Amino acid sequence: MIADPQCVVLDCPDPARLAEFYAAVLGDEADRPDKRWAPGEDWATVHTQAGLVLCFQRVEEFSPPAWPDPARPQQFRLDFGVRDLNRAQEQVLALGATVLDGGTDARGWRVFADPAGRPFRLVRH
Repeated sequence: MIADPQCVVLDCPDPARLAEFYAAVLGDEADRPDKRWAPGEDWATVHTQAGLVLCFQRVEEFSPPAWPDPARPQQFRLDFGVRDLNRAQEQVLALGATVLDGGTDARGWRVFADPAGRPFRLVRH
């Protein structure tokens, strides 16, 4: 092994807003004290219960993906396992997500955009 994963860093226009969104989705805490990072207006974090840290950094001229348009591809997507797709959909929409692909119950997953426009997927497990 060469390295251990420390974090995933996502560009966005408003790091605090996106950290609060994902903290609410995952039931975790935004900007927990951590000697590795100093949250501020250009940087925010979410420490997940699984141990992974999601970091959000400000990009002034952020251009979100246009899923599923290959001219502006997603480049990166977070997938989250859920027990109840309908309930999880209600919850993420209430937090500010938008539906990109509502899918079918038989398919077992749905695609949304977070408040910055980046795709993420809820997957029934």
